Amino acid sequence: MFYQCPLCHQSLMANDRQWSCGHHHFDRAREGYVNLLPVQFKRSKMPGDNADMMRARRLFLDAGHYQPLQAALLQHIDRLLPPQAQALLDIGCGEGYYTGALAEHLRAVQVFGLDISKAAIQRAAKRYTAVEFCVASSRRLPFGDAVLDGILKIYAPCEGEELARTVKAQGWVITVSPGPRHLYQLKAQVYDSVMLHPVKAEELPGLTLREEHTLAYWMSLRGDEAASLLQMTPFAWRAAQEVKQQLLDTDNFQCETDFILRFHQRDVG
Repeated sequence: MFYQCPLCHQSLMANDRQWSCGHHHFDRAREGYVNLLPVQFKRSKMPGDNADMMRARRLFLDAGHYQPLQAALLQHIDRLLPPQAQALLDIGCGEGYYTGALAEHLRAVQVFGLDISKAAIQRAAKRYTAVEFCVASSRRLPFGDAVLDGILKIYAPCEGEELARTVKAQGWVITVSPGPRHLYQLKAQVYDSVMLHPVKAEELPGLTLREEHTLAYWMSLRGDEAASLLQMTPFAWRAAQEVKQQLLDTDNFQCETDFILRFHQRDVG
């Protein structure tokens, strides 16, 4: 099986109601997901994005503004994964926007979605029933050694050693990070002086960078969409209430995207 127990690291087996390694048991929620985040691994009572942030993400993503990124990822993953691929993981999957699209496109592949936010996983599992979702830490992946053909990581923090451990030899780790001008106009609403996002080299132990691509385009946002986008970003905490209201009152907010897509392959041996 793909899952491993987060406590003793033995393989987990499934039945209708729970996952079990024989010593530890994890109930399957009514929405279909499993919680593999033991209480001792939590840093707060409700880690991850809260329900308000999830609603903002859903409104913005359902409007299709990140659909070009979704389409590009599907195209690249379809090209890179071998025909015999069995499993792909979306780390930090949130409400499942990319995860659900992957499952729809890669029908012969079991797609997993992982997030530390229970609120996010609950919503994702209700909507995308073809995906196997779990609540877990991206720094302690509850998967066996070399069981995944591919891993998608969009912004999510993760230990490089965990990526190398869980992906198969010659498997792929695809990462998405912000380019220099990503959301530049939105940041200009929050900060007096806006700096370009620094681009850092991405080195993952046990993996080799094979390809790097950029994707950039302009978005035209309604006021509620712009406010929702702000709510999704780390700099939302710095935004004054006046900024949020100003975005809501805007009929057409023009904003740049700037993504860096990197494709790392697991070394053999």
